[in-house]
Amino acid sequence: LFMYNTLIRGAAHTSAPRDAVSLYARMARLSSCGGVRPDKITFPFVLRACTAMGAGGTGAQVHAHVVKAGLESDAFVKNALIGMHASCGELGVAGALFDLRAREDAVAWSAMISGCARRGDIGAARELFDECPVKDLVSWNVMITAYAKRGEMAPARELFDQAPERDVVCWNAMISGYVRCGSHKHAMDLFEQMQRMGKKPDVITMLSLLSACADSGDLDVGRRLHSSLSEKFSGSGFTVVLGNALIHMYAKCGSMKSALEVFRVMRDKDVSTWNSIIGGLALHGHALDSINVFKKMLKERVRPDEITFVAVLIACSHGGKVDKGREYFKLMQQQYRIEPNVKHYGCMVDMLGRAGLLKEAFEFIDTMKVEPNSVIWRTLLGACRVHGEIELAEHANRHLLKARSDDSGDYVLLSNIYASAGEWLESEKMRKLMDDSGVNKEAGRTVVDGSAKDQMQSFRESKCASWSERLYWLSK
Repeated sequence: LFMYNTLIRGAAHTSAPRDAVSLYARMARLSSCGGVRPDKITFPFVLRACTAMGAGGTGAQVHAHVVKAGLESDAFVKNALIGMHASCGELGVAGALFDLRAREDAVAWSAMISGCARRGDIGAARELFDECPVKDLVSWNVMITAYAKRGEMAPARELFDQAPERDVVCWNAMISGYVRCGSHKHAMDLFEQMQRMGKKPDVITMLSLLSACADSGDLDVGRRLHSSLSEKFSGSGFTVVLGNALIHMYAKCGSMKSALEVFRVMRDKDVSTWNSIIGGLALHGHALDSINVFKKMLKERVRPDEITFVAVLIACSHGGKVDKGREYFKLMQQQYRIEPNVKHYGCMVDMLGRAGLLKEAFEFIDTMKVEPNSVIWRTLLGACRVHGEIELAEHANRHLLKARSDDSGDYVLLSNIYASAGEWLESEKMRKLMDDSGVNKEAGRTVVDGSAKDQMQSFRESKCASWSERLYWLSK
């Protein structure tokens, strides 16, 4: 029994809840033949696994076994039942079990609140939370996390500030919530507050903060986080997840030297590690280095995935390695059985367009197994402008209009192509078509903080980030 409970518990608390249920099923079969029987320790772990899987049907069967074993009145088992039924949408059953309990039991309240929150019924969860006479730390964390995951940071912060105590789970919920919402300054401010209060961050905290640095381009803070992690993990090396986050942060911030240093000292690497370094090198003008790292990856028998090939095709595109790009595009399909998606096709079109092989690019689009989207046609239109191909530009623009693209940049781009070729009448016609279609040209802005808090400067900007760069980071 001890061995079964240990194995079931281990599986239920990891990412293998199905294994926990399978072990329990084997145990139940043995018990029907007079073998070992599940006890009050077994059932909470199995019900936790059912909750993680959203397997209400299986959970109901386990509930029947609980009743048969005469353990429905056990506090730990009943709370696990309440949480499972509530999480799986059986609020009536959960409520009946809950009403049978003494309503002063904080764990029972937490189970009900957590179940409603898991189902996305934040309103019901909040009502229960407000009614709860004995709010424990779990209840506070459940509500704060639920709001933060939905991006509702105002009510999350309100509860956070009211919470009588906060553990690292509570801090992490708020920090990660701010990061997901793009409020990186709030995330950093909260981290500083966490440190001032003597609370120690864990791996989840650091991953969220590194993500914030990557998104905001805050290299200085990223370096400080790296230094803190180096002290903590000195001698043992970074975990793969932390190492990947550091590489991703440095790559997004443009510090490929630092990214490579982390890559070299990592003892263990997974495919995401390789993808981050290959993609980062490709996007920051180190095409040959990117391709060489890809070759090293294959030499070390690490199997590339679809993101790897997006990265290496970007390297070939930016480095003008058309033949290599064609070779890797075939390798992806023939050796690794990876069907190209619109991202891979887009990289190939970008590569051919940059190389001036516009007719080949058009022919390539005709052979695509997926419908070319507006981004692919827009990429080709941009290449036509660079190489002065008016006829092909008109063809690409017709496809964009068929796709009902309302991007003002498409009209402006074709208008500029005409203007560059001295076709002023056609250029003016395109501008008029844009006006008649009701498409407005909106200039981008870059805001730079001045020395005074109430001053800022705003500059117009063009869409300078390459399509392939945006595509790679969105692939990750």
